Amino acid sequence: MEIFRNVQFDWLGKRGYFFLVSGALILMSAVMFLVRGGFILGIDFTGGTVAQVQFQQPPDLGKLRSALETKLPGVTPFLQTFGKAAENRVQIKMEKQAGESDSVEGQTRLIKEALKASFPSDAAGSDRIDLNDGDLGVAGLSAAMLAQDPLNIKPVKTLSEQTAAYDALAARILEKRKTLGVLKSTDDLRGVESVSDAALSKIKEKFYAGAFSVQGVQAIGAIVGKDLREKAAYAVLFSLAGMLVYIAFRFKSWSYGIGAVVALFHDVVITLGFFLLTGREISLIVIASLLTLVGYSVNDTIVIYDRIRENLRLLRKESFLQIMNASINQTLNRTILTSGLTFLAVISIFLFGGEVLDGFSFALVIGIIVGTYSSIAIASPIVLAWDSFVKRNLEGKR
Repeated sequence: MEIFRNVQFDWLGKRGYFFLVSGALILMSAVMFLVRGGFILGIDFTGGTVAQVQFQQPPDLGKLRSALETKLPGVTPFLQTFGKAAENRVQIKMEKQAGESDSVEGQTRLIKEALKASFPSDAAGSDRIDLNDGDLGVAGLSAAMLAQDPLNIKPVKTLSEQTAAYDALAARILEKRKTLGVLKSTDDLRGVESVSDAALSKIKEKFYAGAFSVQGVQAIGAIVGKDLREKAAYAVLFSLAGMLVYIAFRFKSWSYGIGAVVALFHDVVITLGFFLLTGREISLIVIASLLTLVGYSVNDTIVIYDRIRENLRLLRKESFLQIMNASINQTLNRTILTSGLTFLAVISIFLFGGEVLDGFSFALVIGIIVGTYSSIAIASPIVLAWDSFVKRNLEGKR
């Protein structure tokens, strides 16, 4: 399939305009960096809290986000569903709040208060106990049951026997909750050993199944955040350095390696500039998308470089500039088709993938556009400029 035929566009002749456009975009990125005071870093880098919550019913994420923002002013929580759809599991990521406890307990309390405000229960405020409370352990549940005696064993058992019986029952109930993830109602306890209809009726008087269960809360410290930040920067820098060496070796000239790396640096800087412009945060997922972009963009650049190398043998009478123009025009159809089809897939993810994939897909949407442009209009002109610079220096030394 050919979209462009016999293209004769003078790409290298317009390189001054291309450099001007790229310079303006890089300047925009630098200005936004200064205006924002740096990148907006996600919890992976800043430290904070990650909680896993399972709900009885599919949760309204908008309602949940609003409740968290009300309870935690100035914080934008990141909500992500995970697991099977029927499990109604949500991961909550939040930055650490100034003045709040750094402990898991302090962060858990804030999350639970926000969740209870958003998903209230009819039993809330009473002395009934929530069986879905993640903090409810065997000891606490056993003690509450011992006081109520739903099994009606106090008249016939010693205290030690009663304690042992309710410890065992509490362990079985919590195992049931662990198996289901969250109890939909106290009726889920039917079938649990020792829980007869009469016992279940008494359990309902003292206990209820809340709308959610906080199954795990993890605090990410600032030291971890700093370590991740440094590793992310090293990942990008080492990938660029490796490509510089490989491409220079592959094409037997440093000019090609420099051209490719400058183009890739150009792509990453401008893509990050659009993140700053739109107020999006940088997370490890975004770093992964930037590395994906680097690999995708350099592939287009190498295709053009490979055609240049072939044409250097076939078009020996032509100037280096003319050979480059011919090579870009000859590969233009392939470049546009490949990038265009990839762009359609990525824009679909961006539009319909939801908040979870927003950062990843946004980086690729911007990156594919900028990367395709740089492969055509930046990488080759850099090679030409470097080649001219080297030749001028060599002639000046003679």
